[in-house]
Amino acid sequence: MPGATTPMPRLLRNRGAFRLLAPSPVGGGSGWEQQPTPRTATLRKRSGAVPIPAFPQRGKEEGQARWRGTRNGWLGAAALAAGLAACGGGDAPAPAPTTPAKTAQPTVLNWTYPAYTPPSDWQWDLPAHFPPPRVPADNPMSAAKVDLGRHLFYDKRLSGNGSMACASCHHQAKAFTDGRPRAIGATGVEHVRGAMALVNVAYNATYTWANPALASLERQIPNPLFGTTPVEMGVDEAAAAAIPARLKNATDVDYPAKFKAAFPDAAGDAVTWDHILKAITTFERTLISANSRYDQHLQGRAALTPQELNGLRLFKAADCIKCHAEPNFSGQFVSAATTSLAVRFHNKGLYNVGGTGDDPADSQGAVEITSNLADMGAFKAPTLRNIEVTAPYTHDGSIATLEEAVRIFTSGGRNVTSGPNAGDGRANPHKSGHIKDRAMSAQEQADLVAFLKTLTDHEFLTNPRLSDPFGAKP
Repeated sequence: MPGATTPMPRLLRNRGAFRLLAPSPVGGGSGWEQQPTPRTATLRKRSGAVPIPAFPQRGKEEGQARWRGTRNGWLGAAALAAGLAACGGGDAPAPAPTTPAKTAQPTVLNWTYPAYTPPSDWQWDLPAHFPPPRVPADNPMSAAKVDLGRHLFYDKRLSGNGSMACASCHHQAKAFTDGRPRAIGATGVEHVRGAMALVNVAYNATYTWANPALASLERQIPNPLFGTTPVEMGVDEAAAAAIPARLKNATDVDYPAKFKAAFPDAAGDAVTWDHILKAITTFERTLISANSRYDQHLQGRAALTPQELNGLRLFKAADCIKCHAEPNFSGQFVSAATTSLAVRFHNKGLYNVGGTGDDPADSQGAVEITSNLADMGAFKAPTLRNIEVTAPYTHDGSIATLEEAVRIFTSGGRNVTSGPNAGDGRANPHKSGHIKDRAMSAQEQADLVAFLKTLTDHEFLTNPRLSDPFGAKP
């Protein structure tokens, strides 16, 4: 059992939902302690409804909890603001919605962000077209904290059974994803969704594939560590008590010294769960990719070929830019310069099970959280940076190649002709209006693929500062 100087979180779970109750408060707007919870949600099960903490998670795959209200309804701005205030937005105060979404329309969160000036004691190495990210005031950047976080990110001692690290699902050479259609946790159970690439996560407005409540890295990171449905890192209460001691007793890394350097103001034992989570998220904020050949083209340091330039033209003409906007080629980008953002999730016409408009029952997108039927099959538009190395694609890894992805999304969606998920996704009533048949020729599709490959940042994929400090190659 931990001693008096080693605070250990107590986990409250219900099918993957959890709350972390720490002996001492974390404070600030981004901490991982979430108490008191502002309200309760309801987890719908075949056996009935069970009250659980607000915004429960199903590991990284989000929970099947519903925000209160009718299936087609919406809680409104006030309730959402209360919930997000609890989970943090990367900078206090949390972003506040200014306009509630309309009933029976896809959920749109119109967030406003407070003025933010990056601290002068940390310098980001960024090109001119990339503004610096926001950093929580209670978890500032430092070289010592980044170094500690890098070691913890790659350390298998951080999982319940010691079999996997964060890096087990996030490989540097694959832009910090794992190349699997669906992730596999420490106990060998396959998840319903794939591991997202950790590219430029410092700029994300929300985290995971379809959860509008996870608005900061600090709020997201307990999910893979402590989540139970599915199990990822598999840290239960016994492991949560044991892991700090594992780190302090390590013979290959002087963790006590690294924790003390990263958190010099800590009173007593610095090896705490609060510091573990803050260090890992600090390292993750350094996973910035901004030196692809396309970036060099913007800076006048490289030239794109005629085929690639035509692909860029097609990318803009086909409305790809509407969901994958520069500079991150993503749908949710928050930086020091951001004052407002419309946060959306998108149905890309991948499924239409039985012609009902549904996605497969095990993974239906933002509707699992919002209860808004218009959010059926709606998922986050991830960054396209390094898309060349992050196959297979989409939330469930059901598209094998980049060429296939381009063909599907420029043809208005996908027709699944057989099996339990059969149905014409092109006719899904919830499909985004940006997904339509663009009548592209095979050559135009090849040009679009050629452009997307210019977003590969080989320096990022091999940068030794982001690699395994225990000796494995990127």
